[in-house]
Order: sequence, then C-alpha cells, then structure tokens
Amino acid sequence: MSAQEHSVTPERIIQLAWGYAPPLILEAALRHNVFDLLENGPKNLTELTQLTHASGRGLSVILNALVGFAFLSREGDRYALTPESATFLVRSKPSFIGGMILHTSEQLLPKWLRLNHVVSTGKPDQSVNQQHAGEEFFHQFVNDIFPMSYPAACALAAHLNLVGEKSILDLAAGSGVWGIALAQHSPEVKVTIVDWPGVVDVAKANARRFGMAARFSFSEGDLLSADFGTGHDLATLGHILHSEGEARSRALLKKTFAALKSGGTIAIAEFLVNADRTGPINGLIFAVNMLVNTDEGNTYSFEEISSWLTEAGFTDARALPSPGPSPLILATKP
Repeated sequence: MSAQEHSVTPERIIQLAWGYAPPLILEAALRHNVFDLLENGPKNLTELTQLTHASGRGLSVILNALVGFAFLSREGDRYALTPESATFLVRSKPSFIGGMILHTSEQLLPKWLRLNHVVSTGKPDQSVNQQHAGEEFFHQFVNDIFPMSYPAACALAAHLNLVGEKSILDLAAGSGVWGIALAQHSPEVKVTIVDWPGVVDVAKANARRFGMAARFSFSEGDLLSADFGTGHDLATLGHILHSEGEARSRALLKKTFAALKSGGTIAIAEFLVNADRTGPINGLIFAVNMLVNTDEGNTYSFEEISSWLTEAGFTDARALPSPGPSPLILATKP
C-alpha cells in the first residue's frame, strides 16, 4: 500500500455518523433549562437533578457530553457555563440563539429523515413556503432566529445611516428584526412590513414590544401578490430567496425594483455559496435543508443573485460584510 493509502483514516466518516448527536444533546439541555440554571453559578449533579426534575442517569450523561463539547466545564463535581454557552445558550441573554436548536427534534429532523425519498422525487411531502404550512412553522421560528439576524441588521443600519423621513420596505419580515434594527438606528424612518397574516402578527407584537408600533404599517399576503406600495428608500429581503427558488426570486426582485424610488437600495441577506458550489459547507448544507423543506428552494452565489438584480434593473451590486452567516448583498435602483 502507498503512503497516501496508509494516511487515510475513517475518522471523519465516523464523526459524521454521529453528526445528529450534538444538536439533540443541546436541545435536551435547553429543554431541561440546564444553561439557565447554571447562569448564577456552578452546581453539582444532585442540585441540577432536583432543579430540573430529570433523572440523575439521564442528566449526568448529557452534562458530561456537554463538557466534552466544551459547552460546560467541570471542576470536581460541579458543572459551570463556558463563555460560549453563557453568551449564546442562556435564555435571558439578548444574544440567545438556542431557539433554533429547540426546533431540531420536532420540526427540522423529521424533514431530514425523509431525505432519501425527497432526493428521489425532488419534492418534500409538505413545503414550508406554502402559506398554510409556512405560517404554522414560522410563527414561532421567526422569533427564535431573531438574534441571528439582529447583528447583521444593525450593521446594515450603521452602514446606511438613514437620516430624515425615509421609507423602509421589510419583505418576508418574519419577526420584523430588519425593520426594528433600522428604526432603532434612524428615529424618523417608517417601516412597511410584508408577510403572511399568521406571521405579520409576530412582527406587530415585536413592534409594540420595542415601542415602535406607530412607525410600522403592515401588508399581509404572499410576496408576489401583496401590496408593496411605491416610493420606498430601502427594501430588505432577509433570508427569503433561498425558500422561493429561482423563478419566484427573480420575479420578487423585479417587483421590489418597482416599489423603490430612484436612488433606493435593496439589501439581501442569504446563506451564500461560492460560484462553483464547492463551499462554504454551511451554505451547501442549507441547500439540502431547502430540498427537504421547499418545492423549489436552494442556496445561491453572489454572482447568481447579482445577475438577477441586474436583470431587474438594479446597478452596483456589492457585498457588505456583516456579522451574519454571509455578507449582505446591496444594489441600487438608478
């Protein structure tokens, strides 16, 4: 055997064979409030068992696995948070992103378990980009991913630094996170939220919670039939093109172009892949997530989306670095 053959090991395949384990372990810990209970200081297994009402056997193996993943530390018999878990896995923290993990076992994983079938047929059994199923799925999910989009929305707000009475069109708004961040930065802007009725209610509640209800208006319906209005200074499309598919995305960009005033900006957040679809791995995995969840969804490259923007009439397609999973894509209506 060659030296190269000797150096090949199955380790990576073995690790992938257990790839479902980490998010399920995290979900179990979140559902038993492990991270919240450790926020005020280290605790031993007996204390955590009494507080969670979980079995000692079950909790001990979860805690030890979390130590192995470095989401917890242990000194003696006492478990404690790490900086990572203290920042992102404690519910009371504004940076909490555990909400997405909480959807793993009941909403995300069941769709992935049908992957073999969907690869054969090209279609999922039920699509979350259809209104009935989508409203049910996204009603809670949009708030759970609010912390994922908020830093990128704040970066966009700082970059644009909108001054005076400006009009923002927040498309597929979900929780309203993009409009809220922009309105926080620029106190005179007005925001129009567009989404399905069952999701618009979430954005309305968040606008009230942030004290911005008077600055928000709402248009309910499917993106290709809802009223966008005209004369907007900015339109945001936060993580929506991937679920729409190419044809609907291109139509949506044309409709958005018509809704903006001359000199207006479109800002797109997406899980981008590179032009030859060899990475990054998160974007490639998310494409599979779209396969098992939508009729036509996929992930796209900057080059693809840029070409659609040009087709719609936009100019100067450009990337804006952001704290999100990919840079934002901006373009201008001449």
